[in-house]
Amino acid sequence: MDPKKILRQQFMETVGKQLRDGDPPETAVTLKRLQEEGYSEQQARELISACVAAEMFTVMETNAPFNRQSFVARLKKLPQLPE
Repeated sequence: MDPKKILRQQFMETVGKQLRDGDPPETAVTLKRLQEEGYSEQQARELISACVAAEMFTVMETNAPFNRQSFVARLKKLPQLPE
């Protein structure tokens, strides 16, 4: 299987877990906001997964722990994709 496809799937699973667990609650708020802006549920989840990916790459690059504030800031900027 393509490594990029595996990573995308894992990021989408992370979004699903966040929504299921309600942690962080901002993930569900963002999903609802994006759907109200006209995005399908799938599209909204994919946008959120881009934030998960960006935050995970930051963690790997810096060896710093997951930064919830940074993640939430990325969510608030959606649909603008994280840099």
